[in-house]
Amino acid sequence: MPLDVLLALTLFVFVTAFTPGPNNIMVTASGVNFGFVRTIPHMAGITIGFMVLLVACAAGLGLVFATMPALQLALKIVGAIYMLWLAWKVANAAPAGDEVDDLARPLTFLQAAAFQWVNPKAVVIGMTAISIYVRPDHRVSDFLIVLFLFVVSTAMTVVTWTGFGVALRGLLRDPRRARVFNVIMALLLVASIAPMVWPA
Repeated sequence: MPLDVLLALTLFVFVTAFTPGPNNIMVTASGVNFGFVRTIPHMAGITIGFMVLLVACAAGLGLVFATMPALQLALKIVGAIYMLWLAWKVANAAPAGDEVDDLARPLTFLQAAAFQWVNPKAVVIGMTAISIYVRPDHRVSDFLIVLFLFVVSTAMTVVTWTGFGVALRGLLRDPRRARVFNVIMALLLVASIAPMVWPA
């Protein structure tokens, strides 16, 4: 891969990974409510799940979506419903230090991995990266570079945003503050559905 293309790809990867989106909102809220250690399965699920999504994009997922509009619609509906459920979980999460009930637990590895398939930001980023930065005559080598950069940046991102959430725990010991924070995070998650439901 030419150096100028590699630099452009690296910038694209890190900017898209670190900017706010459903994953970052979720791990921040999880860091606040459940702490760093209990959020590790969630972080690992995001990283591995997105890696699998990238592989699928490289294998022709974009072409499948382009030729099957009904599949696109189904993904939008399922994705919107799932994200609304996640937003409800965030809004009802127990404040830091409280006992956690059945309705307020951190996402599991499998839940976080599966979420990548209905996360509009993840799907769009994956398809865009493959279509722009993977050259037809260097598909394997270019894809491996894309995959490596995304795995590193995704892992760094979820650790950073979770750490940010953990840093806020002390400020959110008050149940009322914690409730306000969780509701705001839930509303941000709901707002992130808009690009999927009403694309530009």
